[in-house]
Amino acid sequence: MSTASAEVTIVNRLGLHARAAAALVKVAGRFASKIELVNEPRRADAKSIMAVMVLAATQGTTLSLSAQGEDAEQAVAAVTALIADRFGENE
Repeated sequence: MSTASAEVTIVNRLGLHARAAAALVKVAGRFASKIELVNEPRRADAKSIMAVMVLAATQGTTLSLSAQGEDAEQAVAAVTALIADRFGENE
């Protein structure tokens, strides 16, 4: 089992709001790996929209992203790309 991790910063103006959280959960759900986001002291399963929303990550928040499983590297890369792309939103 492989592991991968990254630090990601929420860059979109509205932060990790409902639509952004739904997009993140959708991307995370494509992977077999366990994917976790951490905004100390909160931890969230990236495949659970309620858990992701509880992180309360506003613009500028840095989160720790980690994945464990057969496709961990790809999962971290996909979630990192989604966040960098502002969740596909036009601000």
